[in-house]
Amino acid sequence: MFDAIIFDLDGTLIDSESVAVATGLRVFAAHGHPVTEALFHSLIGVDGDGSTALLRAALGPDAGIEALRADWMAAFRAHVETEGVPLRPGAADLLDQLSALGHRLAVATSSRRAGAEWKLGRAGLLGHFATLVTRDCVTNAKPHPEPFLLAADRLGAAPARCLAFEDSDIGARSAMAAGMTVVQVPDVLATDGRHATLVAPDLLSGARTLGLIG
Repeated sequence: MFDAIIFDLDGTLIDSESVAVATGLRVFAAHGHPVTEALFHSLIGVDGDGSTALLRAALGPDAGIEALRADWMAAFRAHVETEGVPLRPGAADLLDQLSALGHRLAVATSSRRAGAEWKLGRAGLLGHFATLVTRDCVTNAKPHPEPFLLAADRLGAAPARCLAFEDSDIGARSAMAAGMTVVQVPDVLATDGRHATLVAPDLLSGARTLGLIG
């Protein structure tokens, strides 16, 4: 039914959002910027440049965003090094099954390549993917369709023959604009499903509904 399957990373395969919020709340407060979870929720699906702009708008031009982001990333990495990479429900099982069935898999993420490879490597998932499309690979980040179009091109698949798994509306909008079938599995933020072919409660049930696995 599909020639290639493309996954978002953060919030779709990896439960990084909960770790990012917990470490962010602590680091931002230490920098003198106590904030609520709503600020971090506004960053979901946004690339680095976009999130920097949102943080600067929320905290002010003199907030020292670069130092704050560096400390936040260090705290995130320290947590992962100690506790491991939390996965979204069914992520490892689904990738194992799809790989065993011979499906060609890719990641299309707004993360930079170094961070994406590190998270996938720590999670033991990197070997499943034929290619990674990261923020370093494209001119236009999600919600522009370029990340998903590039992933399809690298896999030698027509976009209409590709299935995309996403968690955020920004990511689902990107995949839908690329002409793909989109399964959206919401993480932190709810969705009305306007950018998805199917909204599923988890990855495995989404894959079963589309007949990918039994």
